[in-house]
Amino acid sequence: MKRFRTAVSNFITGLFSTRTTPLKGVPIPGKFLEYQAKAEQGDAEAQFNLGFCYDDGRGVTKNSAEAVKWYRKAAEQNYAPAQFNLGYSYANGQGVRKDKTEAVKWFRKAAEQNYAPAQSNLGYCYDNGRGVEMDAEEATKWYRKAAEQGHPEAQSNLGYCYANGQGVERDIVEAYAWFSIAAKADSDAAESRDLLRKGLTPQQFTDAQKRTKQLRLQIKPKPSTP
Repeated sequence: MKRFRTAVSNFITGLFSTRTTPLKGVPIPGKFLEYQAKAEQGDAEAQFNLGFCYDDGRGVTKNSAEAVKWYRKAAEQNYAPAQFNLGYSYANGQGVRKDKTEAVKWFRKAAEQNYAPAQSNLGYCYDNGRGVEMDAEEATKWYRKAAEQGHPEAQSNLGYCYANGQGVERDIVEAYAWFSIAAKADSDAAESRDLLRKGLTPQQFTDAQKRTKQLRLQIKPKPSTP
């Protein structure tokens, strides 16, 4: 199963590439002053929106340090999307000095609020020993929490965990099922599913199809709300 070890390594290194966008759509540049006014009054959602404007250069000159400032204000009010983006900023040294431990701290705060993107990235941190001691079982635990909420990257990584017996007993039927669930949104998962299919016996393939159907019925993606 060397192919899967290589695939998971290549795949998960990109997990930090995505920031959370505002829950009600990307901020409109023309509303920058409105976000600013509300943010200065302590509104956490507006602080997050303002941070994103600075982060993405929407309606204002891009300024990562200013983005972090506003993400932090919202994060300290326990606003999960801001906690996640603040963790992302620390993980990448964007607008703040790179600090993997601090990244884990903020990912965990959001993850404990059942925020799927943070759960997935926290799993990544445990998977790779980034800012926390490497722990395959803990990684699998957080991947599963996010996967069960419909998070495709976590679903794919959970598939790799089962394919490799990493943090969980090796189970290629379960791996196939998770790859199948993730495949709709993730071409890497589709490729891994098809590769794994070649090694399944007819009975295993039948079992894998049944398990995939069960998961589709069980998994109901939830909006990532704070």
